Amino acid sequence: MTHEAAGVPTTRNDDDRPTTRNDDDRQEAQPADRGEPQGSRPDGAPAESVVPPRPEERLAKAVRVAEQALIEFEIAVETFRVEVENFSRLHHQKLGPMYARLDELDALIAEAHASRTGDPEDVRRAEEARAIVMPMPGVEELFHDWMDSDGLSPEAAAMLTEQPVRPPKRVRPSEEARKLYRELARKAHPDLAPDEKERRRRDEFITRVNAAYGRGDEAQLRELVQEWEAGPVAPEARYSESEELYARLEWLSRRKELLTVLAQELEQSAIGSMLRMAPDDPDRLLEDIGEKLLADVSRREAELADLVQ
Repeated sequence: MTHEAAGVPTTRNDDDRPTTRNDDDRQEAQPADRGEPQGSRPDGAPAESVVPPRPEERLAKAVRVAEQALIEFEIAVETFRVEVENFSRLHHQKLGPMYARLDELDALIAEAHASRTGDPEDVRRAEEARAIVMPMPGVEELFHDWMDSDGLSPEAAAMLTEQPVRPPKRVRPSEEARKLYRELARKAHPDLAPDEKERRRRDEFITRVNAAYGRGDEAQLRELVQEWEAGPVAPEARYSESEELYARLEWLSRRKELLTVLAQELEQSAIGSMLRMAPDDPDRLLEDIGEKLLADVSRREAELADLVQ
């Protein structure tokens, strides 16, 4: 298969031309009068002059373009944030016991080695290893995992509001969930609200959308799509003054700067750095880490068995 150069018309042989019309038909189809001046209408009347758009109209269009670009950027940032949070939560739930077992084995190995040698330095190392296994309880431990860095964990908030507790099943929600989330975010994003009342309504709705997406709950997302489509029609934004439009553009610019900082923080975090190692399948990365931890546990158990014989 050959590829034509971009912008170069493809040449044809006479046999390749369409045969639905002969040359005579094509000649008859040409305009009878080639001397018709440019810009005139078929009835001979002069063409209407084109009125250029007002500056406010061009500015309003620029605002709409900036809004859509910001929404797409925010969707990307929120999608990555959900993956970072889900990976962290699932990492703790699924692999936490393995890390605890490794700490315990390290302490037992250090203690067995110290009992053999009696060296004060080995004893000190054993005490340090044991201190890691039995740390002083922190806020999270005291509240039995009811709190995280952002306050109440999603599970705790669900319990207090009598909602069912549904932790995420996967790091990355399914493709269908991602599609539904993007659809809802583009339609119901608070940045598209023309007034404060509509913004509050959209804020509340998008909060529920984000929560459902974080869980990868396709059924809930479909219900939210139906709810939004059945809800009140949002009033159209009214742009009357150029000052108001310039202020809107400035706000969008500041909002993008804040999102850029958030995106950088997520990417540079420990979990974010791990996710960037496996951008196509973060769930597989979690499984690979689990397999490595199991191998480490087996090696340490063998080492401990040799020491206590």
